Amino acid sequence: MKRILIVEDDMVSRKFLSKFLSRYGDCDLVVDGLEAIDAYLLATKDGLPYDLICLDVMMPKIDGIRVLKTIRDLERQNGVDEAKTCKIIMTTVLGETQIVQSAFDYGCNAYASKPIDMIKLTAVLKKIGFLENLDSSR
Repeated sequence: MKRILIVEDDMVSRKFLSKFLSRYGDCDLVVDGLEAIDAYLLATKDGLPYDLICLDVMMPKIDGIRVLKTIRDLERQNGVDEAKTCKIIMTTVLGETQIVQSAFDYGCNAYASKPIDMIKLTAVLKKIGFLENLDSSR
């Protein structure tokens, strides 16, 4: 079963993503960047790393770009094979190309604008290879 972390401070978006993504794996939900890093560290420590993280850009405490950079830095420090790094989709209402570009510079796999569209999100999940081999683990 795939493991998914949804990092979203907006309750409506969090519920929507959870309902939509729960068909693809077990979803954990957190509401800010600090909780996201804690959840990532705990999952890694337990030997059950996340396969997918949906990460909101604008959040309290630590924004999504800094969370993304932290996770990618931790993966590098821990010698995670590039093929086994978790897939990270940034979500935001912002259309600023600078923020989107910096997210890709730090290693996000895809970007989805809000409000999230199920058809577009499914296409993104296919494009980044998340929906392949759903029955098998990493």
